Amino acid sequence: MQGFGGQGQEYDFAMTLQKAGIIDCEELYRMQLKCFRELLEKYRDYDFSPGAEKMEKTERRLREQFSDYYFICLGKVHIGAVRIVHLETLCILKQIYILPEYQGKGLAQQAIRMAEELYPSVSRWELDTILQEEKLCHLYEKMGYRQNGRTEEIKENMTLVFYEKDKNRTME
Repeated sequence: MQGFGGQGQEYDFAMTLQKAGIIDCEELYRMQLKCFRELLEKYRDYDFSPGAEKMEKTERRLREQFSDYYFICLGKVHIGAVRIVHLETLCILKQIYILPEYQGKGLAQQAIRMAEELYPSVSRWELDTILQEEKLCHLYEKMGYRQNGRTEEIKENMTLVFYEKDKNRTME
């Protein structure tokens, strides 16, 4: 089976999302550290960055009833993960990360679409990202997310911006 990776990139395997469990804690954690290393080094945000978290935090999240982790897979290869907090009519895209060697190939877009399809009854999605990271903001805006006007300054030159997507509202 051949899957499209975006930007003209073809892969030998289709992308899938595979539910992760507590047994996958260490792999998810190590992948998270690798994926967020560059942002951690850039912003030196040791208080909030997923790249500076302890494994216990990943384990605690895996045990939460309202939190789901999925590996992003190309064939049988785990290339990233997504974490979704699901409430009755709201899902929050808490983390999405793709290993550096797979970034910039349209895979995050595909993973977001697939994640949203896993929760068909949910009408509203939210997320936050770093305002100064134009590529991340562009990604989410391209996927139909709109800034809701809320921001939170984490430190000088690092501001979180909050996004929402209402699936009942038609996208412009």
